[in-house]
Amino acid sequence: MNFTAVLEKFEGNLWSYYLVVPVSIALPYISDDGDRRVVCTLNNQTEFQCALMHKGDGNFFININKKIRDSLKLKLATQVSVSLRKDESEYGLPMPDELNETLLQDEDGHEIFHALSPGKQRTLIYIASSVKDTQKRINRAIAIVTHLKSTNGKINFKQLNELLKIKN
Repeated sequence: MNFTAVLEKFEGNLWSYYLVVPVSIALPYISDDGDRRVVCTLNNQTEFQCALMHKGDGNFFININKKIRDSLKLKLATQVSVSLRKDESEYGLPMPDELNETLLQDEDGHEIFHALSPGKQRTLIYIASSVKDTQKRINRAIAIVTHLKSTNGKINFKQLNELLKIKN
């Protein structure tokens, strides 16, 4: 579905820049189980996976991070062409090869990872993939699986961050 939105900014610290998605456009993408993951394309140039977030006034919104704003040269009040399609991917983010391979080689880690909620899986995938260097992605994947096994799937982000510092 295609529509046009204006880049807006929230007052406050939690969220920043966003595009409003009218409820009439958002509803077809929201499943009965509450899944709101979509693939968003802006100005026919930049595609990314995201969630339709409740705005509080009946509408929804999509966060637009600095990297995307910079790549498209978007400023506050800029009109943006938006295209949405349902995200049919397994995790809602691309699984980095390094984390996938680590999970394939570690049955316990694989089992614990896949017992996590989809949101926690996405968070760990994001952590693993947020560095460009291949060796650092391998180190992060190992640290994540080590942490999951040591905590039996109870993620403690402070402990995980300490382990990530040691592994890098």
